Amino acid sequence: MLNKTPYQMLGAEGIRELLNAFYDAMDELPQAETLRLMHAKNKDKIKEKLNDYLVGWLGGPPIYHEKYGTVCLTDSHKPYQIGPDERDQWLGCMTEALERVGASDKLKAMLEEPLARLTEAVRNSESSVPVEPRPNSIPLVNL
Repeated sequence: MLNKTPYQMLGAEGIRELLNAFYDAMDELPQAETLRLMHAKNKDKIKEKLNDYLVGWLGGPPIYHEKYGTVCLTDSHKPYQIGPDERDQWLGCMTEALERVGASDKLKAMLEEPLARLTEAVRNSESSVPVEPRPNSIPLVNL
């Protein structure tokens, strides 16, 4: 097969590793502070939901759809002010995660534009403002 999907290139386990690297980057990178503060300390639920979503989005089986039905990313992110900084922080964490898992240049190039479009679609504010930590916040459960 000449044109593999990102799912075929990473596999289910590779996507899980990518998400673990993504959330590790979010927790570790100083420039991801605002994004980090939007998430609960325990990210198990959001990791699982994002994994299910990305498996299908990257060309694998529609796990998220089978479990939860259709998804509207803009609706699930409405409670959070997501401006250009938060969008860029998310993309920065994903870029770092792709590096950490040793993704090929081909895969990174394949994902660059679709990820940029995805994060731009979720952006719901023209500006970014610092957020206060939410120690009891619930992970994006409607994702």
